Amino acid sequence: MNNRLRQFSQLSYQVFRQLWRQHFRRLGRAPRAVLLGVALAGACSPPVERPKGAAGAYLDATDMFGRARYDRALEFTESVASASPANAYTERARVLRAIILSGQVNGYRELGEAYSKGAEVTKNPRYKAEYERLRHDNLEYGSKLALGLAEVTQQLTQGGTISKELTLEAPYPNVEGPMMIAQLGRVRDGGWIEPADQEQAALDAPRAGIDDALAEVVRGDRFKAQTRMKAGPVKLDGADFALFLGQEVLTAASLFDKNHIHDPQKFRVLCGIAEQAAKAAGALLKDSPDPDKQKRLKKLEDQIKADSKNA
Repeated sequence: MNNRLRQFSQLSYQVFRQLWRQHFRRLGRAPRAVLLGVALAGACSPPVERPKGAAGAYLDATDMFGRARYDRALEFTESVASASPANAYTERARVLRAIILSGQVNGYRELGEAYSKGAEVTKNPRYKAEYERLRHDNLEYGSKLALGLAEVTQQLTQGGTISKELTLEAPYPNVEGPMMIAQLGRVRDGGWIEPADQEQAALDAPRAGIDDALAEVVRGDRFKAQTRMKAGPVKLDGADFALFLGQEVLTAASLFDKNHIHDPQKFRVLCGIAEQAAKAAGALLKDSPDPDKQKRLKKLEDQIKADSKNA
């Protein structure tokens, strides 16, 4: 299945280059002794060597994640996540990629469905044509991200197993997505939104999706996610994370059902990977039973069976 998936997964991540100005704080009239002390401390302190290899790539990825530059974070984690043999940062890179990709998939799915509804209800031919184009573009990009999510889920749950505990180690993003995207409400009603609003919605939806994914993996809300991530590396229960992966891949699979892009082959592949994640959760729960998690697992398994009919 992994070879079939890799044939589909031709992800091309857009690289956004931004120029940042350096800001220097003026020291003002600090005493000479203080200035001398600072100078001597700087002269005596050995330079801090930046990590190289997988450690450096992961550090760059978490830096980009904290700045909400998610495409760059995906770029930096790509080689680390696919390392063979795995290294000390491989699993953490996969966890971070899974969270980013699941949030982005949900964001672009929301955009595509909103424009689809707008094209359906609007009476204006120009609006209809433009919304149909936006529907296609957002679902198409979301489908590429869905394949990436399926691939990293395959890596994390290979053979129907997953680590008992995983680690989310990254700063909470400094740019949050809105709880509700107002522009899309107008779109769903068939009203028009200007290109600037379309662009803003395209930024807000994936950001909101990632914020919601972080809330989900800590089994709380955005505030809980922010609090825990600020405190340091977050330990994630393996069964919980497998259930999260299964649900998110199943949602991603819907992009290929008959109501969206309609690609039955890819739809079945993703449903199979969602089932693999469910098996991984089940394996852990067999050793450490938990009524709440077992209930959620049963719900996921039933949903996979039901959704498989939509190919």
